[in-house]
Amino acid sequence: MSSRLIAELTGKQHFHVKRDIEKMLTDLKEDTSKFGCIYLDGQNRKQTEYLLDREHTDCLLTGYSAPLRMAVVRRWRELEEQAAPRIPANFAEALQLAADQVRENGRLLGLIKLQAPKVAAIKRLAAAEGAICISDAAKQLGMAPYKLFDWMQQNRWIFRRGGSKRWIAMQPRIQSGYLKHKVTALPPDTETGADRAAFQPLVTPKGLTRLAEIFQEGK
Repeated sequence: MSSRLIAELTGKQHFHVKRDIEKMLTDLKEDTSKFGCIYLDGQNRKQTEYLLDREHTDCLLTGYSAPLRMAVVRRWRELEEQAAPRIPANFAEALQLAADQVRENGRLLGLIKLQAPKVAAIKRLAAAEGAICISDAAKQLGMAPYKLFDWMQQNRWIFRRGGSKRWIAMQPRIQSGYLKHKVTALPPDTETGADRAAFQPLVTPKGLTRLAEIFQEGK
């Protein structure tokens, strides 16, 4: 039970309830931080509350008046009743419970299907370690390399500059952590003597995961 709910049930100010909890935990020689939790107030500011189990809530309430203790005890009973398994009292309730279970099972199956692309993507990544070239990424994805090159160009993952035949990773994909560049030093320019380098786009594990999700969803 949260300190905010205790304050609401007992009519106390929340900061007074927090003060009482902190004193109780200090007396019990327990780590206050284990019970702390952050929430956003009405003005979207971060505030602290405490989440207590049944024993600590009972311990706290021993210092409160009988009516205040009773208000919290009744709320605890309501919470426990909500968590208790539902037992049908007659055949009609049993049928309704079965129908509710069928609907819940259908909802869970829908969630499983929704997560299937990500599960498949993770399995594809099992054999991948570090960044790999686009051709190897295509193998991991189970598709022809030229198809992956075409898709990545059309969807602005890679491009070619001017008349160059070399692919270059788009900066937004690098910033997203999907691609990175492997830089290879080339012989200096024969005319100017300037240093040269070649850039090869590599697909990171994060990028391979995203591609696997995209293509699995497309299927």
